[in-house]
Amino acid sequence: MRKTAVVTGASRGIGKAIAYKLAEEGYDLSLCCRSSRDSLIRISEELSSGCGVNVHCFFGDVSDPGFAAGLLEPFETLDVLVNNAGVSHIGLLQDMSDDEWLKLMGINLNSAFYLSRAAIPLMLRSHSGRIINISSVWGRVGASMETAYSASKGAIDSFTRALARELAPSGIAVNALSCGFIDTEMNAHLSEEEKKDLFEQIPAGRPGTAEEAAECVSLLLKAPAYLTGQVISLDGGWT
Repeated sequence: MRKTAVVTGASRGIGKAIAYKLAEEGYDLSLCCRSSRDSLIRISEELSSGCGVNVHCFFGDVSDPGFAAGLLEPFETLDVLVNNAGVSHIGLLQDMSDDEWLKLMGINLNSAFYLSRAAIPLMLRSHSGRIINISSVWGRVGASMETAYSASKGAIDSFTRALARELAPSGIAVNALSCGFIDTEMNAHLSEEEKKDLFEQIPAGRPGTAEEAAECVSLLLKAPAYLTGQVISLDGGWT
């Protein structure tokens, strides 16, 4: 049987790169995005024709538990879940509204719960599987003006470690990829001067790429199930 994978937030950035990487490796995919419908459809067509895999597209909000569970409907079993969907919020915590907080936590944290809860029974059927959560170095060290985002990623790190303990007896590995500065649209708000100052703090002297993140995900999927409960940093030696 062909391998199967679900990738959230797959229309751009890290999620898009992961979708391409998994398709190249022969995975049938279930992909979703919230608003970039045309982009995801184009990606789906490219992967279907170029890699010969089946690609299912869903459009909606992963913070809705019903929508999240529906992403798994195309598959009877599941090999891989990549919880990648995420949003950022820049600003003082005192100025953040209730709705902004709840939206960020819903997408960044709650969706990982909803998707994992739905994925686990499918993985248990084969007594195997991989759950990978895309996190951030800010979840470990925190970022000024990004308190809510940092809190959501810190929670993802703890979620990863705890769920790994829960699922290890069933042969299901759970790990997180903690990204540093990755050159994606999420960081487009930074000026060239701000980027230059930031790169001077990174020993590698440059941002990471979405393709490098996807390569790390691929490596984690090939690792033995004994590698579980880890939050692995991809940050050019930054933190």
